[in-house]
Amino acid sequence: MKLFPRVESDIPERLRQRLLEIEPATIGHYLHFGFMDPKIQPVFSNVKIVGSAFTVKAVANDSAIVHKAVSLAEEGDVLVIDRAGDRRHACVGEMVAYAAKVRKLAGIIIDGPSTDVQAIREMNFPVFSTGLSAVTTKLLGLDGEINTPVQCGGVCVHPGDLIFADDNGIVVLPGGINLNPLLDRCETSQRNEPGMKQKLDEGTPLSAITEVDRFFENN
Repeated sequence: MKLFPRVESDIPERLRQRLLEIEPATIGHYLHFGFMDPKIQPVFSNVKIVGSAFTVKAVANDSAIVHKAVSLAEEGDVLVIDRAGDRRHACVGEMVAYAAKVRKLAGIIIDGPSTDVQAIREMNFPVFSTGLSAVTTKLLGLDGEINTPVQCGGVCVHPGDLIFADDNGIVVLPGGINLNPLLDRCETSQRNEPGMKQKLDEGTPLSAITEVDRFFENN
């Protein structure tokens, strides 16, 4: 098993608050990359998380590396688990989720199934997975990696990347980049929505509001 040094990536509180006030789907209007496969969904609804990626690669039915990772991750981290293609074994259940909650992690994202859904819902800790499985991993200590680039939901995630997720999906934003121009556009878009709804209520067609009618002027 391989353990690499933690990548420090503090998220300024102002940036965290700005992200919490918008939606990943709003970012989806402006970016075309960094979005995980929509098969990865929260195990309960009405969740939103922002945090730094703490990456883990756990293979087949061995989850010893996950237990080590959740013991090393720090407050505000998001545990991002690459399952190396395994779609059968659940590597996160009640105890891993509870350990993450005690350490005040922001959440867990798994490119594979989870288990103990009732307990996770009761503790109200955000876990995203591709589904549920009663077939669990074992503590074998055979292989795995911590703090290395991983693949999760079709996206390459580096340690320290910014993870932003809610019920609609998960977006990975490279750590250290200037997000202010993107967030400015997202905030402007969301501020315009009430006015658009009012115009719709008044009978204005959506195609006129969004100006797509110009594409049909010669038809």
